[in-house]
Amino acid sequence: MVPTDDGKYIGEHFGMATDGNPDISIAHMKAPPGWREPFQTPEFDEFTLVVRGKKQFIIEGEKVVLKAGESIKILRNTRVQYSNPFKEVCEYIAICTPAFRMDKVHREH
Repeated sequence: MVPTDDGKYIGEHFGMATDGNPDISIAHMKAPPGWREPFQTPEFDEFTLVVRGKKQFIIEGEKVVLKAGESIKILRNTRVQYSNPFKEVCEYIAICTPAFRMDKVHREH
């Protein structure tokens, strides 16, 4: 498990935090109701598959909501915000190529 300070569970299976793999990260995630991250413009592609609940994305100003069984690919260098403004936990799988790294996510403050 990768520690967070926002209540989100990150169970990384492969990636920088678990096996040092710089090429890919694969993680099982759970975002609590009301969770959100700041806008960011990462240097990696991110694939998301929602397993349970819903997840909201604001991609270059466009709002997209995914439900269980739906997926999306966010290309690197795209400005995006991830959130769960809904009343239930959102469980999803996230895959980043190359691997997720805090110094490559470029979160706005």
